[in-house]
Amino acid sequence: MGLGALSLASVMDAAGLLAPSAQAAVTELSPLAPKAPQFPARAKRVIHLFMNGGPSHVDTFDYKPALEQYAGKMLPRPNLKTERRTGTAFPSPYRFHRCGASGIPVSEIFPRVGESIDDLTVINSMYADIPNHEPSLLLMNCGEARLIRPSLGSWVTYGLGTENQNLPGFIAMCPGGYPIQESQNWQSAFLPGVYQGTYIDTQHTRIEKLIEFIKNRYTSLPEQRRQLDLLHLLNARYDERHHREAELEARIQSFELAYRMQMDATDAFDVSREPEHIRALYGPGTQARQLLIARRLLERGVRFVQVWHGNGQPWDSHDDLEVNHRRLAKECDQGIGALLKDLRQRGMLEDTLVIWGGEFGRTPTVELPTPGSNAGKINGRDHNPYGFTMWLAGGGVKGGYVHGATDEFGFAAQEKKVHVHDLHATILALLGFDHEKLTYRYAGRDFRLTDVHGHVVHELFA
Repeated sequence: MGLGALSLASVMDAAGLLAPSAQAAVTELSPLAPKAPQFPARAKRVIHLFMNGGPSHVDTFDYKPALEQYAGKMLPRPNLKTERRTGTAFPSPYRFHRCGASGIPVSEIFPRVGESIDDLTVINSMYADIPNHEPSLLLMNCGEARLIRPSLGSWVTYGLGTENQNLPGFIAMCPGGYPIQESQNWQSAFLPGVYQGTYIDTQHTRIEKLIEFIKNRYTSLPEQRRQLDLLHLLNARYDERHHREAELEARIQSFELAYRMQMDATDAFDVSREPEHIRALYGPGTQARQLLIARRLLERGVRFVQVWHGNGQPWDSHDDLEVNHRRLAKECDQGIGALLKDLRQRGMLEDTLVIWGGEFGRTPTVELPTPGSNAGKINGRDHNPYGFTMWLAGGGVKGGYVHGATDEFGFAAQEKKVHVHDLHATILALLGFDHEKLTYRYAGRDFRLTDVHGHVVHELFA
């Protein structure tokens, strides 16, 4: 009876039929119930386009003509430690074009994104801490390079809940298996397990492959409900004796969510229900399909969707950069451009924050041969955390705006520098949170996404 009452209350809450006191009761009962932010928000939902491996900023959105003047020559570069040895200046093999009314330069490999440049805030002054994938992935996703901390998506879902109780509040789509650091990239850590990202392997098209055990071929929904009610009763008795164990509570919530997902998930992940002209807008391929799925999930109230690209063949171009970056951009450019246009025409872009980028950038100098790495080739770039590019769109940010700059060669952020902690603080501010006050008490301390760092970059706001 209690679970039935909770379900009814959730439906009434979603329809706005509950009094404030009843709404508070629903929030207390369901950890994923929608919650109000700390102050009026510009964005209601987030889609994070994660370019796994570190795309080169000087080949995408940070045009550096000075590299052409120094081609094949040593640069008067700053004394910055890279992971591998690098040599002379390596000009971009791509042409840049000024796009939109704003005239922002965009690489030829991103023509469809360039069509929406007037909706983008391009941050050319990002910087991180370490030139290695593992810690940089964790820093970008969790705000901490070494220790176990909740991910950005988990913090957002913890703060805002979700608008659809029949789907997870946080979904991570990564085709072909886990990336480096695996599920730590979308972990909930010491936050309750219900806020962890739900992993979807979008290389598959059939719903049974996308989400394991989504359909029960042996037990009807009413029978499942009776089984879950009995299981809930047994778990509740155990829980009373062991003083609400977090692991058990997370398991109970997982059982309930899995039961509810059987209907809504089948609909959300079936892109064949989209009109033909929309599917043609996004184009063919896995990346296009998962971007379209991402929009459908946002429409259905999912709070945070992370879309990974470059998992099997990452943006980590230590060699053959010209070929590899062009191929990778071709896989996602049409889909990303379509997503921006689709959100805009549906009136969703204004309150949906779109984030694009990787864990760091790449050096403007060529990487020298390394045994076992680039097989003697001298046509790629090493990791570069000292200066790189990310862009934001929608969700209350300025359109057609470039923030900050790297030095003339693209080695390091120089003007209006933005650390990853600053980016996280800014994202939370767009969602209506003071990053210093969105906290969770664990082990005797109030933790937050930005730890003891971070400043909101107000210049990005429209």
